[in-house]
Amino acid sequence: MINSEEQRFEIKCLEVKQPIGKFYIGVMSHDDLVKISYADIRRLEVGDEKRDVEVYSGIQRELSKNRVKELGKYVNLVDATFPSSVILHISDEDVIYDSEKNIMSLPFKDNVAKVLDGQHRIAGLEKFEGKSNDFDVNVTIFIEMELEDQAIVFATINKTQTKVNKSLVADLFAFAKFRSPQKTCHNIVRALNQKEGSPFKDKIKILGTADDKEKETITQATFSEKLIDFLSKDPMDDRNTYKKGKTPDKFTGIELEKRPLRNLFIDEKDGDIAKIVWEYFDAVQERWPDAWWKVESEMILNKSTGFLALMRFFRDAYANSEEVGKIVNKEYYAKLFAKSSLQDKDFNRDNFLPGSGGQSKLYKQLYSECL
Repeated sequence: MINSEEQRFEIKCLEVKQPIGKFYIGVMSHDDLVKISYADIRRLEVGDEKRDVEVYSGIQRELSKNRVKELGKYVNLVDATFPSSVILHISDEDVIYDSEKNIMSLPFKDNVAKVLDGQHRIAGLEKFEGKSNDFDVNVTIFIEMELEDQAIVFATINKTQTKVNKSLVADLFAFAKFRSPQKTCHNIVRALNQKEGSPFKDKIKILGTADDKEKETITQATFSEKLIDFLSKDPMDDRNTYKKGKTPDKFTGIELEKRPLRNLFIDEKDGDIAKIVWEYFDAVQERWPDAWWKVESEMILNKSTGFLALMRFFRDAYANSEEVGKIVNKEYYAKLFAKSSLQDKDFNRDNFLPGSGGQSKLYKQLYSECL
């Protein structure tokens, strides 16, 4: 709530006591939060001025443009949420706190709150298209905190946070009630890993399983992320469209060439997508059985380097069949692979270094020899 005469606004908050001292837990509308922390975010975006707390703690982190863009889209999804607290530091001279009413009054102006954690979320909220009171944010507010303590809080948060396992993220989409590219690809990857006769039988590292680790060479996350790229250019937007009870658009022309499995996904032909991938990799494992099935540290075909190169070549090979939208049998791919000079023993680290360089080299050789 903004007091227009004094240009202050009020938030509900509670006082908390911990060993570090007192701080306050409150709720602030997204536009108030963006307003009072704006100057600090702007300095980060420019990149020519670092925050004191970052210099003190030895941690210098600028805003990631890609992360901000991602969050800017996310905040406008129908189920967007930031459940964790944004952490702020505010000078004592700017704060009026009524302990009986649990109300804190703050100036409605730039450069009031120093952000200790949450700058990407705040930058993303600048893109929120809803009403002012449609997106509240829970905030933790430290008052007149020593720079040393600010640095400790900042460093503790940013040095101890653990990234979420990408395979866990892929796995969790199985519980989604609504259709989405993530859920579809999750189900396809699981099926390919389980079905007898599949070229991926027991080869995928599925989260939560402890079967034959000697066979597992490709992570669930790596497979899902690459497969999603063939059927969606914006998976979260597609998911959001389904949650609204609508159906995402199909692709044509160049867009369909880039994502050849898109229209099958929209038509809910997930079984066809799985079969298309199956047929392609069935031809791979028949052409190079040792390189595909044997698990040896120096071999790369059945690991991410080889898998990602093969998936990249699949896009070209599938489009070249002129049967986009249909199941292309393995005999078609077998004829292509027969043109390759590569033998099982050639798929090693010496010839194809692990990483993007090796992926690109393998893809280019397959493309030049087979198409």
